[in-house]
Amino acid sequence: MRLMILGVSLAGLLAACSDNTPAAPPEEARIDALKPGEYEVTATVDSLRSTDKTSPSTRSRTGSSTTSRICVPADGSLAPATFVEAGETCNAGDNYMGGGRLSLQYKCLRGGEQLTQAVDGSFTADSFTGKVTTATYFQGSGDYEMVRTMTGKRVGECSAAPPGEAPAQKAAQ
Repeated sequence: MRLMILGVSLAGLLAACSDNTPAAPPEEARIDALKPGEYEVTATVDSLRSTDKTSPSTRSRTGSSTTSRICVPADGSLAPATFVEAGETCNAGDNYMGGGRLSLQYKCLRGGEQLTQAVDGSFTADSFTGKVTTATYFQGSGDYEMVRTMTGKRVGECSAAPPGEAPAQKAAQ
């Protein structure tokens, strides 16, 4: 009887010491940049509201969509032109793109008036999605805040368009 109790106790100790936990799944490769190439980008206006109780000074309207094509360079980064409306020029602020996450900030000008763009999203090797919040700080009337959802998907290699040329945009039908 003692032998049996000792055997059960020993088996219990061995079971407690063994590591039967399942192996952790292998970590997916860290993605720090988009694959270079041509991307089709769709932007849909989720919301648009006046911040100064006047008509927003933008051609965009809630629910409207635009589609454009951009060329992602060899470093896999997204240019400010990806996120802005026609006629805006922007400088990058504190931008982060790594580990499948993107957080981008831009200070922009349109006809001498100030705007900010903030992008929060995610990406894989060949696609991205993000929420883009635009806020304006005009000297006159027309200030607004706009939120857009942007998605981009790699569609092939870049065309031979001249470098620095603004992407062509067309309204979605």
